[in-house]
Amino acid sequence: MSSSPAAQTPASVAALAVPALVLGAMAMGVSPIFVRLADVGPFASAFWRVGGAVPILFAWAALEARRSGTPLASIWKIDGAILAAGALFVGDLLFWHLAILKTSVANATFLATMAPVWVVLGSGFFIGERVGRSVLAGLALCLLGATFLIGLSWKMRPEHLDGDLYGICTSFFFGGYFLAVRAARRRSSAGKITFLSTLITAAALWVVAMVVEPRILPSTVDSAASLAGLAFISHAGGQGLLAFALGHLPAAFSALVIFLEAVAAAVAGWLFLGEAVSLPQMLGGALILAGIFIARPQRRG
Repeated sequence: MSSSPAAQTPASVAALAVPALVLGAMAMGVSPIFVRLADVGPFASAFWRVGGAVPILFAWAALEARRSGTPLASIWKIDGAILAAGALFVGDLLFWHLAILKTSVANATFLATMAPVWVVLGSGFFIGERVGRSVLAGLALCLLGATFLIGLSWKMRPEHLDGDLYGICTSFFFGGYFLAVRAARRRSSAGKITFLSTLITAAALWVVAMVVEPRILPSTVDSAASLAGLAFISHAGGQGLLAFALGHLPAAFSALVIFLEAVAAAVAGWLFLGEAVSLPQMLGGALILAGIFIARPQRRG
């Protein structure tokens, strides 16, 4: 019997991979709002994003172990791919939270959505997954859509240069995280990977926050609620659904769906911040959806 989690999963569960990926992207896409509403520094909010999610992720991993009949101690076994995922997510969150605060949300989001480019470039070299023409065509459409959706708001300003560079670094680390989680899913369950990688990330960010931040704890109920939303919705929900989907879908296609983060950010801005959605943004959203549709995995047989 194959030891692959995907191989042991019924086809009906695997069919949920794309919807899970979409929901995960939307959950991660609202993270800038939570970060902006929190009254702690960027490294503290990054820590709470992962640290606050650890208990629920442990419960998920333990439930998976119980349902599969494996010993509870197995959820603590870390392999190289899981270690890499946790380390890469440290870089992703550090640079992402800095980018949100050092440049405009439009700049940070646009540059961070370049992660699929790194995933497409690295899929064949690092995890042995060939990228087909449909994915390349979908990537081109998604990039064009992202340009219309948020790239038109991108502005090159000297005071934003550091933040823009942080956004580019975010995309590089998040792309690497995708590849690491995809590799880890060939041997481990989604809950175990998300729990262990989050534990690694939280430990590293706790050290950074304690050294750099003047204050770790939120000072208001609203700020605490924002950090809770960041932990439970954007991380436990977003990253958990992503890890589940990566057990059934190629990394390159999965990365394209992350362009939906930009769509989620625009919708959230309209709903919660009163920001109007322009015609170019609507066109950008449509192009992203078209790119994802073109790149979707084709069923065989």
